[in-house]
Amino acid sequence: MKAIAVYEGADEPVVTEKPRPEPAPGEALVRTLRVGVDGTDHEVIAGGHGGAPEGEDHLVLGHEAVGVIEDPNDTPFEAGDVVVPTVRRPPNGANEYFARGEPDMAPEGRYHERGIVGAHGFMAEYFTSPAEFLAEIPPALAEWGFLVEPLSIAEKAVEHAYASRSAFHWEPESALVLGNGSLGLLTVAKLDADFERVYCLGRRERPDPTIDIIESLDATYVNSNDTPVSSVPEAHEAMDFVFEATGYAPHAFETIEALAPNGVGALLGVPGDWEFEIDGGRLHRELVLHNKALVGSVNSGYEHFEAAVDSLSRFSQGFIDDLVTGVYGLDEFEAAFADDDTTIKTAVEFGSYEER
Repeated sequence: MKAIAVYEGADEPVVTEKPRPEPAPGEALVRTLRVGVDGTDHEVIAGGHGGAPEGEDHLVLGHEAVGVIEDPNDTPFEAGDVVVPTVRRPPNGANEYFARGEPDMAPEGRYHERGIVGAHGFMAEYFTSPAEFLAEIPPALAEWGFLVEPLSIAEKAVEHAYASRSAFHWEPESALVLGNGSLGLLTVAKLDADFERVYCLGRRERPDPTIDIIESLDATYVNSNDTPVSSVPEAHEAMDFVFEATGYAPHAFETIEALAPNGVGALLGVPGDWEFEIDGGRLHRELVLHNKALVGSVNSGYEHFEAAVDSLSRFSQGFIDDLVTGVYGLDEFEAAFADDDTTIKTAVEFGSYEER
C-alpha cells in the first residue's frame, strides 16, 4: 500500500510503499478516507518535534484521520462503519494512564502518538487500531471526519476550563480565541454556541479569508498589530475565557491581564525556549486577588472525540467549505502541505466513502 512518510535527515514528505497491515486480535483494519494536515505535521517534518518508531528510519505521518472499517476482526464494529482514531497509544505495554482510560493525561515519555512520536500515523491506504481507540461517527460526516481530532482538542480545553471553575457559580459570557489558524477557527465555531460574545485575535490584515470566516460566525476579529492581548479589556472587554492556540510564549502571561475576575485561560500552544521579562508580582496579584486561573491542555480523550462529533454535526456546511481550502489525492499530496496565506485547512484523500 502507499503511505506518506518523512525519512530521517529529510525535510519533506514522500510517498512510499508499506506492507498492508494485518490486524492483531482486538484490532480492526481500517481503509483510510482522508487525513488532515496541521502545524504539528509541519513541526515533525522540520525535525522540531516527534520521531520515528524505534529502530526505523522513517515515520508515516498523519494524526487527523477518518476511515471505514474494512475488516472488523471480531471487534464490536461492522464492515462499513465510519470511524475516527484517537492518537495516543501505550509505549511498550500499558501503564496506569491507559488503564484508567486517561491517555491524554499521561506525561511525556508515557505514550506514543501515531504520526507524531514513536508510532506510525494514518497517512496510508490502510491502518489498524485496537477497537478502544476508534470512535464511530455518522456516515454523513465521513467527508469531514478528519476535523474531529483537532476539534476534540478544543472540547477538552473547554471542559477543563469549566472544571477549574466548578467550585463556584460561573456563567461565562465572553470568550477570546488567540490564533486564527484552523484550530482557532474551529474553536470559534464551537464557542459560538455557548458564549454570548466571541472574539478571535490574529495578526492578519484585511482582506483575509480567516477574518471573513470569523465574522461569518458573528464573532469579532481583533488585529493584534493594533490591539495586543493585554489591551483587549480596554479596547473591547475583559474575557471570562481565553483559549490560547498560538504557541507565542508571551501570550500565556498576557492572558492573565485579558481575563475578567474569575476568568480562566486555557493554554494549548507549545512554544520553544524563550526568555523575556515580565512583572511577576503584578501577574501573581491578578491571579490571587481576582480569582483567575490558567490551565494547560494537550491531546484529548475518547469522550472529547465524542463531543467533537456532536459539535461538528452542528456546524454549517458553509463554514466547513470555507475552512477546508483543499483536499488532495496522492498524485498531488504536496499541495496539502502548503503553508501560505490562502491555506487554512487541508487534507490528503486516500479513498472515497460509499454507503453500504
